[in-house]
Amino acid sequence: MTPNLQPAHDDAAGLSHLLDRGELDLSHKVILYLEDITVSFDGFKALDALTLTIDAGELRCIIGPNGAGKTTMMDVITGKTRPDAGRAYFGQTLDLTKMSEPEIAHTGIGRKFQKPTIFERHTVFENLELARKTDKRVRRTLFDEVDYGVRDRVADTLGRIRLDRDADRPAGLLSHGQKQWLEIGMLLIQEPRLLLLDEPVAGMTDEETERTAELFVSLAGEHSLMVVEHDMAFVKLLGGRVTVLHEGRVLAEGSLATVQADERVIEVYLGR
Repeated sequence: MTPNLQPAHDDAAGLSHLLDRGELDLSHKVILYLEDITVSFDGFKALDALTLTIDAGELRCIIGPNGAGKTTMMDVITGKTRPDAGRAYFGQTLDLTKMSEPEIAHTGIGRKFQKPTIFERHTVFENLELARKTDKRVRRTLFDEVDYGVRDRVADTLGRIRLDRDADRPAGLLSHGQKQWLEIGMLLIQEPRLLLLDEPVAGMTDEETERTAELFVSLAGEHSLMVVEHDMAFVKLLGGRVTVLHEGRVLAEGSLATVQADERVIEVYLGR
């Protein structure tokens, strides 16, 4: 179903005003809408008329074999790749195909790549402070008074990602799993409405994987999450709706048990 679109803004000033106010129309309870998205690279269709919706507050898992189009889909959502055809909307009115990467990030879409990117020489607390949305010009940074509300938000985020005891520890000394949590916290401190998470538990221990699943489940509702993952045990822990991509299209959707029992999925993804 095509979004019930409001009148488009005719100029950049109108778009900037919309973004500055942080308006996101969720009146139809859909936060992400992709319709017939097609992306080709040298004749190869990475996405082939892909249509997909994510509800506000939903925790959705995206699975599929290598080359299914998972990364390209996230590139389209974040503005890194422009589709050859199709429509991509954030809420009912924000056309992602006409926005820059910074605008998309500012309006409430956060992305975490597979390898954590953190400031290893800074403490965990400082990483979260640096990640928050604020005026980072030198004069403002040096002479602004301490914002205790911000410090409270950082402290709350530390608790959510289970790094409150490591607040003063250099980030470079964290375990791999803790670095992943820190980067997730750096996204959360920016208050995104939609989180795109690419193989977030790759390289984690079993205990870290379970804790990450608990974190994601706790975030659902307050945030919308799209989790791209190959670890089926982790997908099972999340318990949300699963979308299977194959050759740039949606092959199947439903619970993990439902898609695992689908003969088409067994053939192209499970290899049986």
